[in-house]
Amino acid sequence: MIRSVQHIVLLLVCILSYNCSFSQATQQATRPEVRSKKFSLLLSKMVKEEVPLISVDSLYEHTEDFVILDAREKEEFKISHIEGAQYIGYDAVDFSAVEDLPKDTPIVIYCSIGVRSEHIGVQLQEQGFTNVQNLYGSIFEWANKGYMLVDNAGYPTKKVHAYNWAWGKWMINDSFEKVY
Repeated sequence: MIRSVQHIVLLLVCILSYNCSFSQATQQATRPEVRSKKFSLLLSKMVKEEVPLISVDSLYEHTEDFVILDAREKEEFKISHIEGAQYIGYDAVDFSAVEDLPKDTPIVIYCSIGVRSEHIGVQLQEQGFTNVQNLYGSIFEWANKGYMLVDNAGYPTKKVHAYNWAWGKWMINDSFEKVY
């Protein structure tokens, strides 16, 4: 009898281990792709997926379906941002852009690569928002794909605030100018 219980426990452990590893593999397989393999490796280490991810291509194809929030600093936002994005900031977050929204509003949040936006996304979830997504690769990947950005006056621009030279290397589309 004891031996049978041990076999059942061992079998359950094996099944659970398989399911856990399958679940992790499935999660990794569902990460959006980015243009650079090195950038992808960096993102896989830095973005913890505490907020569901959305690819740049998916957002680009459906921008009208989302409230888009920019979690960078004001200087970065003024240089360029995704058209229609609302500034929310990071160091001094301004949640007024979402205070009147229903809690199930589809929201996409971005920053330079997706780390700051993930932190703000968690805060939005803690406030009860249930449909928040983090733009994987954020504005750098948006520019890497060649998608249009606008400046503070709403005009198309090819400038991107690259945060600093160390982070700016992840913006690889030479048709965009890096501003520091």
